[in-house]
Amino acid sequence: MSSNGRTPEFGSGYHGSNPCVPAIKNMKKDLAVIILAAGKGERMKSSLPKVLHNICGRPMLAYLLDLAASLKPKKTVVVVGFEHKQVCAVLPEKIATAVQRRLVGSADAVKEAMRKLPGFRGTVLVLYGDTPLLKKESVDKLLKYHLENGLAATLLIAQPEKPAGYGRILRDKLFGICGIVEEKDADDFEKEIKEVNTGIICFDKAALEAVLKKIRPDNRKKEYYLTDAVRILYAQGKLVDGVKIADAQEAMGVNSRLELARANSLMQERVDAKLMLDGVSIVDSRLTFISYGSKIGRDSVIYPFTVIERDVKIGKRCCIGPFAHLREGTRVSDGTTLGNFIETVRSTIGAKVFAKHFSYLGDASIGRGANIGAGTVVANFNGRSKNHTVIKDNAMIGSDTILVAPIKVGRGAVTGAGAVVLRDIPDHQKAVGVPARILKEKGR
Repeated sequence: MSSNGRTPEFGSGYHGSNPCVPAIKNMKKDLAVIILAAGKGERMKSSLPKVLHNICGRPMLAYLLDLAASLKPKKTVVVVGFEHKQVCAVLPEKIATAVQRRLVGSADAVKEAMRKLPGFRGTVLVLYGDTPLLKKESVDKLLKYHLENGLAATLLIAQPEKPAGYGRILRDKLFGICGIVEEKDADDFEKEIKEVNTGIICFDKAALEAVLKKIRPDNRKKEYYLTDAVRILYAQGKLVDGVKIADAQEAMGVNSRLELARANSLMQERVDAKLMLDGVSIVDSRLTFISYGSKIGRDSVIYPFTVIERDVKIGKRCCIGPFAHLREGTRVSDGTTLGNFIETVRSTIGAKVFAKHFSYLGDASIGRGANIGAGTVVANFNGRSKNHTVIKDNAMIGSDTILVAPIKVGRGAVTGAGAVVLRDIPDHQKAVGVPARILKEKGR
């Protein structure tokens, strides 16, 4: 605990008395990150591992992997358990994994991860795979405080409005941290405590190794709680302290579908805010769904009820929606309009294309200045495989045209309303009818 007996806010400037404090600039090379991702998530009521449930178009575990990578640690270890093959399938190759065969608590999971850190000396940061809202700035401050004060363990503490479900921070008479009690094991008095454990904690590696040997399953669930490490270290006279996170929502754990929806909403706010600050107009962010990582250029306008999935790139000065659905692999160039009830997937759409309403454009390459009439359908699937369609520059596709892929529509070519196109249309030619035929003479 700190010498002044209180948990510091970020930037408090407190420094402990340990003269052997490592230089902050060396923090990253002396850092190992453990991400706990073994749990099933009973309250999710799902056969999918909890950490693979999507938030803004990507598994929540991906946000923790990004966070860990941003810290540039010497090594990152992900602890997997329930349906571990599914979880391992989404991990980058450079990430080490440890399998927790029996799901008997967080301390046991960390113990498995420590086997992957032989010879490492430094700071071990423990993260949880179900806290996707955690920001790098908060973790940086936690690590900085831990190192500046030469602590055995430093907790990230929150004070949410509703602390139900979280372990409570216990303090001694001098207001120093002396333990954590899980809510399942807390009495009525302890449940009234407002300060909670977020689960994010960093340890001196040697102290963690020693304390893991002393943790016992002396609780109602008969599990090995990592939180017991705080009580044991305190009893040994080791330095333990905590840092309060400014926004408790950052450390919110996702344990149910309700919490998943809430986390998705909070992450969507972040995604929308970044886009709008970069010059994108989102007419009503409450009614617009944009996946994390989508790229949208300046001065583009996104209208309500639009869904933009992952791996979508939209250029400058585009108009998208309302009721548009841009699926993965869509690329939209500058100045293009994709209007009401448009669906695209794995398609490249050139500059100044106009597709105003009621169209499906799948596996298509559409050239600059093309006009896609209302009701156009690219029939890309023949029952066995997806096929590609090419619509060249300045082509005019008439209303209710069906383009049966694979097919090419030439530069400046035109299709009549209701045409079913089964064969390529040469440049500057017109095709009409069912099936469509090339007009040999100028016609209507």
